[in-house]
Amino acid sequence: MRSFAFAVAYWTLSITYGLTAAFAALTPGRNATAAVIRAYVRRMVQAMRLFAGIRIEVRGRERLPTGAFIIASKHQSWGDGFATYDQFDDLAFVTGDHLEKFPLLGTVLRKLGAIVVNNCGGREARESLKQRGADAHREGRRILIYPEGNLAKVGEKFRYRSGVWHMYRDFDMPVVPLASNLGLFWPQEEYRKRPGTATLEFLDPILTGLGKEEFLVRLEEAVENRTAELIAEARGGPVTPNIRVLAPDEARRAAATTT
Repeated sequence: MRSFAFAVAYWTLSITYGLTAAFAALTPGRNATAAVIRAYVRRMVQAMRLFAGIRIEVRGRERLPTGAFIIASKHQSWGDGFATYDQFDDLAFVTGDHLEKFPLLGTVLRKLGAIVVNNCGGREARESLKQRGADAHREGRRILIYPEGNLAKVGEKFRYRSGVWHMYRDFDMPVVPLASNLGLFWPQEEYRKRPGTATLEFLDPILTGLGKEEFLVRLEEAVENRTAELIAEARGGPVTPNIRVLAPDEARRAAATTT
């Protein structure tokens, strides 16, 4: 019943605010569009609590540096974006180009200043990340990115892609790792929701100046280790390290080479 109630609220809010944002996108600047999206996100987090019974506990805000920085987050749930976006007044975010396939959403994303990249990565994705990320950097905005590039199941992880390091290097900005166990309560894009308190935890920033390999190792260890601990805390059991699996695009390429 909770899952059904939330599904109704989800689509009602998404359609209503989506249409409102599309009209707001016709106005000069991005302030109107940003205001609509902030209101949408707040209502969605409220709906998660009221209808799905999912409360969000945020830890580690005192670790956030001043000024602009990059947030590199674990991504287990479609709700991650709502929960994280709700913590900031003006957040640029990296998203896959699959969202542009939804009617009017591409226009809203562009007006909002979202950083839209090819889901499969590659040179085109890196160039888009660099160019659109530079716009957000010039405006002094915080930037949210999911280094794995895909929604992972609880207990699994994908290879951390190098896009976050290119932004870290090119923009000379610290990176704040973000751990989350929201996937326990809203798994990936699943219809079924489980009530409980989900935790998002901002970890110690990774300061500028590291090389690519050291940076990616440090980021992955921070996010994955703390995510595993948050999952164990919520379950009341032992800590089980996340297991690396092939990302969807990697699995497709692997399958193609064996046929």
